[in-house]
Amino acid sequence: MNKIFLDKNEWVDKVGYCRAKRIGNNIFISGTVANDNEGNPVGLNNAEFQTRVILERFKNIMDYFGYGLDSIVRTRIFTTDITKWEEIGMVHGEFFKEIKPTTTMVEVSRLIKDEYLVEIEAESIVEV
Repeated sequence: MNKIFLDKNEWVDKVGYCRAKRIGNNIFISGTVANDNEGNPVGLNNAEFQTRVILERFKNIMDYFGYGLDSIVRTRIFTTDITKWEEIGMVHGEFFKEIKPTTTMVEVSRLIKDEYLVEIEAESIVEV
């Protein structure tokens, strides 16, 4: 089964991407930042809030495919301020405490907009 989850913004076709894609028993979620329905950054200067918004989006994406967060086996967290690792990690722990996917957190010099402090991507394995 192949299925995609598309955002509703101009960049989907310009850049040629989807937010998430299911191929067989794998679901891949693209790097995701915290924005509103119009694509504007939210949670300015608040890594904890941005992380929460991103992981709530992951819940919605997994629901779209008919699965829960417990299918996620790997997350990758990118932050522009590694000193915020603990608050980012605490929110990640709220969502994944029992699931415990493998994860990586790294500091990067910039994300797509300066207002974003956190970007997360994920991989999932689901029943076929």
